[in-house]
Amino acid sequence: MTLYEELKARGLIAQVTDEALISDLINNGKATFYIGFDPTADSLHVGHFMALCLMKRLQMAGNKPIALIGGGTAMIGDPSGRTDMRQMMTPETIQHNCDCFKEQMSKFIDFSDGKALMVNNADWLMGLNYIEVLRDVGAHFSVNRMLTAECYKQRMEKGLSFLEFNYMIMQAYDFYALYQKYGCNLQFGGDDQWSNMLAGTELIRRKLGKDASAMTITLLLNSEGKKMGKTQSGAVWLDPDKTSPFDFYQYWRNVADADVLKCIRMLTFLPLEEIDKMDEWEGAQLNTAKEILAFELTKLVHGEEEAKKAQEAAKALFSQGAAADMPMKELTEEDLTDGATDILTVLVKAGLVASKSEGRRAVQQGGVSIDGEKVSDIYLSLEKDKFTGDGIVLKKGKKNFRKVVMK
Repeated sequence: MTLYEELKARGLIAQVTDEALISDLINNGKATFYIGFDPTADSLHVGHFMALCLMKRLQMAGNKPIALIGGGTAMIGDPSGRTDMRQMMTPETIQHNCDCFKEQMSKFIDFSDGKALMVNNADWLMGLNYIEVLRDVGAHFSVNRMLTAECYKQRMEKGLSFLEFNYMIMQAYDFYALYQKYGCNLQFGGDDQWSNMLAGTELIRRKLGKDASAMTITLLLNSEGKKMGKTQSGAVWLDPDKTSPFDFYQYWRNVADADVLKCIRMLTFLPLEEIDKMDEWEGAQLNTAKEILAFELTKLVHGEEEAKKAQEAAKALFSQGAAADMPMKELTEEDLTDGATDILTVLVKAGLVASKSEGRRAVQQGGVSIDGEKVSDIYLSLEKDKFTGDGIVLKKGKKNFRKVVMK
């Protein structure tokens, strides 16, 4: 099976512009490809997982990845999939986020000896002259055609700023700049980027002539990656200070039965032959599949040692009701009022819910327990002594736990 055939078998490819040319490029290690990442936070999250795993697969086959950090486009904001305009970030915040991204990406991608590049589109976008862009780039874009793009159509009713309207032009210019600077001949992205990617391909063709068409190929990733990364309490980050290895493991351990084999195919590096055998699994076997998924992905992000700790902690937790490696939250005197606190405050402090209202619903629905005892009183008061020594094991739902102690 060729690499391209494997990508299709894993469900990673949704649409391509020229399948024969794309398969030839990546199967023979001739692709210099880019995937863009918006530096809107100081950590990547599991929604980026598919892109990172794809870059790793292609690099292992001899292709050269370019991780494009959108330091310039982040100053504008992508309207795709949004109902309002993004908040503006300072250049300092964007640079900090870029630095954090590279450290995390290095766990997936080998940047040594020119095997991969990380570049920031601020390097070329920030220095552009507005009049030159209008004359040199704007002339190649039809406003009528741009307005048919889905990313703009969904915002037209609520209002699309001229600032955001320029995003497609800026992303198209990225591909043009990468083509000229680094010989980038392939771009990857989610389905919400399809119009923007086609614009980049078209810009190169118009500016450099039809002879360049064979080298400007767009591949569209399956959109499943966009669905990942969110829980009721927020994003699942790759940064262990934001999402502990245990919580990361638990996130994947708790995926729906219908999604577990799909995730194993798309995100792990297990052989397809081994995964195909799992297609017949059902019932308790699906729990085994979830454990495999959780272990493989935790190992990929946090290393094998942390993956083993998380796995052992999860097993100990379910068999004995406690675990040494369970995520811990330390309370301080400032968290108490007259030597006590309430259950809703503790749920929020422990990071098991995003708000007291969410915590109230969890308690009322019977989904909260302390040391195995269900909590039914939303006004339950907990004295300081409750958190001393070994503290308490606070549980929300079936598989979300925290050990809460006094500092």
